Amino acid sequence: MTQNVPEELIRFINSGSKFIIAGHKEPDGDCVGSQLALCGALMRLGKEAAAYSAGPFKRAEIKRYAPQFITEPEEKDKQDAKLIIVDCSSKERTGSLKDFLEGLPAAVIDHHLAGNHQPSSPDAPVFIDPDAPSCTLLILEVINALGLELAPHEAGLLLFGLCTDTGFFRHLNEKNGPVFEAAAKMVRCGASPKEIYRLMHGGKSLDSRILLGRILSRTESYFDGRLLISCETLEEFNTFGFESRDSDTLNQLLLSVMGAEAVVIIRQEFADNCTVSLRSVDKIDVARIAASYGGGGHRNAAGLTMKESISHIKQKILKSFTEIFQ
Repeated sequence: MTQNVPEELIRFINSGSKFIIAGHKEPDGDCVGSQLALCGALMRLGKEAAAYSAGPFKRAEIKRYAPQFITEPEEKDKQDAKLIIVDCSSKERTGSLKDFLEGLPAAVIDHHLAGNHQPSSPDAPVFIDPDAPSCTLLILEVINALGLELAPHEAGLLLFGLCTDTGFFRHLNEKNGPVFEAAAKMVRCGASPKEIYRLMHGGKSLDSRILLGRILSRTESYFDGRLLISCETLEEFNTFGFESRDSDTLNQLLLSVMGAEAVVIIRQEFADNCTVSLRSVDKIDVARIAASYGGGGHRNAAGLTMKESISHIKQKILKSFTEIFQ
């Protein structure tokens, strides 16, 4: 967190009366929290604001927020509206919303470095800070710059997003003191860490534990244990679905293995399509590997999609890690 909110962004907001707040497809807690908290702040300024998403809201911790989003927009919604894209830096990542959003004056608030968004005009700024561990931290800075005190509901949303992207602070280090100061402010303004932890980690189904066991049981070790790879089969996906996934727990368990520096989970969701999640500890930049296959993310947490089988993807991923570990 090293950048100040651009004055152009504050002017962009102050000069508008109606806003569409969009986020990336397959939203997570950081995206949801950023969108809804920003909507709340804008409405307290007397502006019209609504959160739009292509969904799907499959993650257990965000399902409760789905009714607060517009998923089937109408052209009339665009009249006199400005667009703010959060937690992603291009319209392409908004999924099915992309065509609807075309032509709107747009600004971006994001903490991902990758992206190809070009402002529609000099007055439509981009606020990107890759040093921020969550987009909700940038939304907090925007709310402060607008001269608003943080409302309790917004504080809860912002802390939810922060906890989502930091693994409930597990991924932070000695350089992240300002992040804890921001979290303390959220708590003082009404956010409950206990409730957020329960939301993120409670209420898991028995199926989620069974699926977790199956994926763990087929984990393979490479490069003397520095890389661990496992997979979820198409049969398991059809049986358990998105709802039974607990990626955070799975990655946490595997990264806790002695000597493990990176973890790759390949999930076959369709006959010809797989998603790949990559996680690492400090030194390994998995975002660079993901980007080489058209994906993206953070240095220690990234993902991609490939239209190939699990076995073919595994060989490509192993080749990429060979260049790192040898």
